[in-house]
Amino acid sequence: MRPDVKICGLKTADAIDAALAGGASHVGFIFFAKSPRTIAPEEAGRLREAARGRAKAVAVAVDADDAFLDGIVAAMRPDMLQLHGQETPARVAEVRARYRLPVMKALAISEAADLAGIAPFLGVADRFLFDAKPPKDAVLPGGNGVAFDWRLLATLDPGVDYMLSGGLDAANVGDALRLAHPPGLDVSSGVESAPGVKDTGLIADFLNAVRAARAGEAA
Repeated sequence: MRPDVKICGLKTADAIDAALAGGASHVGFIFFAKSPRTIAPEEAGRLREAARGRAKAVAVAVDADDAFLDGIVAAMRPDMLQLHGQETPARVAEVRARYRLPVMKALAISEAADLAGIAPFLGVADRFLFDAKPPKDAVLPGGNGVAFDWRLLATLDPGVDYMLSGGLDAANVGDALRLAHPPGLDVSSGVESAPGVKDTGLIADFLNAVRAARAGEAA
């Protein structure tokens, strides 16, 4: 299925099963204490086994040190690391070399000028995740259910590989695909019945909406 789709912030076997049944290409696990989606590395390691060979398992961390990442990688054995904090290009390179895993770097976007932040990471990060800038009073760097103007991404160099995140749900993902043509999509709060509580029906609806939008474009 193209684009890639990551269902992020998973914590239960039912949610994993729904993501896999709907054809998600990536499943994400969050390791950030302030998030309602946080999970213990050992539990993520158990849950990710269902995805092995079917979808890539992504470990999401925020400004984590080596000791914290060591524990995640040892317990979960992820296919990819996602750095969702203020990590520098040098830190991304360190993480990539230390774990010999691809790294996706999240960048917050609210206006065209923010896209300049991509340049220092080109050739360093394997992929980007473009998320909306969080509200000023937010405690989370992502997963706030906030969108940005997706049309900003239509001007990106086609060689920039990324996932679009922020405020996506089944009702608007077709618009996101039409306006930005992203190579990947990431959803978390948009498939929840409450913060941190994934809804298997909403996961199915989202993945069905992606397929329907792609089918409409092909037609």
